[in-house]
Amino acid sequence: MILKNGYLVGKLVLVALIMLLVGCAQNAGREATPEAARDRVPSPEPATAEPASSEATATLAEQIATTPAQAEDTQALAEATQPPTPTAPLAPTIEPTLQEYPVPSGSRPHDVAPAPDGTVWYTGQGDGTLGLLDPETGQVTTIPLGPGSSPHGVIIGPDAAPWVTDGGQDAIVRVDPMTHEVTLYPLPPERSGANLNTATFDGDGVLWFTGQSGVYGRLDPADGVVEVFDAPGGRGPYGIATTPRGDVWYASLAGSHIATVDLDTGTATQVWPPTEAQGARRVWSDSTGRIWAAEWNAGQLGVYDPATGDWSEWRLPGDTPMAYAVYVDEQDAVWLTDFGANSIVRFDPPTETFTSFQLPDSGAKVRQLLGRPGEVWGAESGLDRLVVVRATD
Repeated sequence: MILKNGYLVGKLVLVALIMLLVGCAQNAGREATPEAARDRVPSPEPATAEPASSEATATLAEQIATTPAQAEDTQALAEATQPPTPTAPLAPTIEPTLQEYPVPSGSRPHDVAPAPDGTVWYTGQGDGTLGLLDPETGQVTTIPLGPGSSPHGVIIGPDAAPWVTDGGQDAIVRVDPMTHEVTLYPLPPERSGANLNTATFDGDGVLWFTGQSGVYGRLDPADGVVEVFDAPGGRGPYGIATTPRGDVWYASLAGSHIATVDLDTGTATQVWPPTEAQGARRVWSDSTGRIWAAEWNAGQLGVYDPATGDWSEWRLPGDTPMAYAVYVDEQDAVWLTDFGANSIVRFDPPTETFTSFQLPDSGAKVRQLLGRPGEVWGAESGLDRLVVVRATD
């Protein structure tokens, strides 16, 4: 009996071992099949390394499904629980600063032209000179332009030289920036008394100029020939500028219009602002080719889009604004001078808002603005000073 019972026990143990081995083999087979792999729920990677994300991760793991639609919902839920991406801090506010530089007494500086080398040229209308300021030292060098000279405008040409419109000599004047040698390009004798004002270079390197007596013209430095044209509407051509495409536009103060010039034929076509008798004095182009005008009589800023024919106008702040100069900087901000408020004014086109920078002393009479990146320069003709507004952090 003992043997029989021992035999039975041994037999039962053997059967149990065989059943155990068969079950393990079946389980191993199921684990190896693709169907079993799809049925398993993988452990998701944590969204962040922070311990606080463990509960969210576990919750997501419980909701992960096997169908494509469920998978998309699960992914969206996972993305929604991610911490927000930090945003970059805003750039510091730029606060412009204003600085003045004295020039010789009685020079009555009219226009300025900042040069690429950091110096600044200006016309001394009162003493018939072209001046050169070194802003780092404040030193001023003056160059006499000739008998009877009364220079008005100055610009820097493609040759890096200053070019001057000299109403006193009825000539376009070039000054060599290194030797200070003066070269005159006189207007034809029958065009004397043109009252030359300002100049600009077109895209081909030809200089165009205006004369308030009712003319505009061109000078090709390659051959030195000066041509003069009668302006439509007669007296008034004053400010002139070139667009990024190389087109030339001028403003007629007495004629209260702006005009574009055909560079081949020299023909000018008038364009009229919405406000009558507004006295468009100076013009400048922004980076898109829109033409901005300082409307002297109306105390307004106007802009014309040649692509659409649309006009917009804004009155400057204050009770008696008198918009004289206009200049558009490299950021497409528009700068003006206001004789009525004795200030330099910045206009922001996107927000259509003005910011005024009061000049320290009354009677400054800044007649022109020109700049380079980060700087806007003007000439205080009433105080024998140059002034600059700089953008600083």
